[in-house]
Formats: sequence, structure tokens, C-alpha cells
Amino acid sequence: MKTSAVRFFQTFLLLISVVLSGCSTLPATDESLADPKDPLEVINRPFWTFTWDYADRYVAKPASELYTSYTPPFLRTGLYNMALNLNEPASIINNLLQLKLTHAAKNTGRFILNSTIGLFGFYDPASDFGWTSTQEEFGEVLGTYGISDGPYLVVPALGPSSVREEVGDYVDGLYWPLAVIDFWPNLVRLGVVGLEKRASIRDQEQLLVESTDPYEFIKNAYFQNMNYRLYDGSPPIEINEDEEAEIDALLEEFEDID
Repeated sequence: MKTSAVRFFQTFLLLISVVLSGCSTLPATDESLADPKDPLEVINRPFWTFTWDYADRYVAKPASELYTSYTPPFLRTGLYNMALNLNEPASIINNLLQLKLTHAAKNTGRFILNSTIGLFGFYDPASDFGWTSTQEEFGEVLGTYGISDGPYLVVPALGPSSVREEVGDYVDGLYWPLAVIDFWPNLVRLGVVGLEKRASIRDQEQLLVESTDPYEFIKNAYFQNMNYRLYDGSPPIEINEDEEAEIDALLEEFEDID
């Protein structure tokens, strides 16, 4: 078995969501408030409740705290490095598809050096040469060529996503060496990445708890992060035409007073 159960489940859910997107709508009284990026809100919200109130609270968070508390730091770092190192070949191809030749060259150097001298990626000697990781996903390739995020999705127990990201993740899984990794090693890889990602948001967790609507908070943060990654940390400034018109009207009023 070459693909993980998690990937199969994500793909299956994606197919269901795409079908439902054609027939799922909010009640007529709420249509004026509907988010065009979230046509599946009626099913996303229950999925989010399950993910945050149950899967995260009783499984992901305790597991992450246990892992980070009792795993030696050098072992944690090494396992995480190995998991990320397996993504380097995909990043090479995805950077080439976006004509990011410098990034692709760095990814190539990182993979060769870390896979050999770095003992299959456990150590990261490439960073000593200034070859920082610039991992790219196929979803970012699609975004570069004008493909929108598509409907927002909440994958049960896994969290926020979108149709574009799910398609991108599926394609990334077809690249070597991810495509030839057996079920259990791939499950361990996904587990290590998931535990480290959960640990990384521990300090921001209170912001979510204190937010008026955690669902909207996470959704907005998700799209902001996707936009940030798509433009390599320098997203264009979006101008709200309605707000700009109001500002222009106010300036005109002040000019008339003068």
C-alpha cells in the first residue's frame, strides 16, 4: 500500500465536497451574508466543531504536548528534518514550474547534501551554506497560474483547507520519493509533521479561544496564510473599492470646508 489512509480520506472528501458545492446553499435569509469563498459553510461548521472541540482537544493537543515534553530536542529536530527533507524533490519541481530557478537550485543542493552528509535528512548541514528551505507545494503552482483557491474546506480532524490545496497535496504525493513510501513510514512522517505543526501554534491558541467566531477567525487566517505563501511573503496590497470611495468622499468634504 503506497498511499496513506489520510491521503485517501482527503481525496474522498474532496470529491464529495466538489459534488456538494453544486447543490449546497445557505438559507435564503442568509444569502446576503454568505462568503463566496465558503459555499460549503453549512457542512464546514459542523466539521470545524468536531475538529476543534473534539479531535484537537482530546487527541491532537494532548498528543502534541506529550510528544514535545518527552521527546529529546535533538531527536525532535532530527525527525522533523527528515520529514521535511522528503518534500524537497516536490519543491524542486514546483519551483521549476514557477520558473523560480534559484529556489529550485537551493532545494536540489539541500536534498543532496542533507540526504548524504546529513544522514537521510536527520541533520541539516545545507543551512550552514545558507541554503534555507523554500518548500513549494503544487497548490502554489496552480495559484501562480491564476487558479483560485476554490471552495473553502474543513477536513474533519485535520482542519482548514481548500479545493486547490487538496488537489495540490494530491499531486505532491505523486512525486518521488513520497509516491514510493509505504503506508507505515508515510504515516509516521505525517504524524511528526502534524505534531510539530500543532506545537507551533500553541502560543497563538489563546487568540482563537478569545475570538468572537473561531470558525471565521481560522478561515480568514487560512486564506491570509495561503496568500502570504503564494507571493513568497510579499502579497499585494488589496484595496477595498467601497472604503476607498468613502475616503475620497471625506477628503472632498474637507476640501470644500477649506
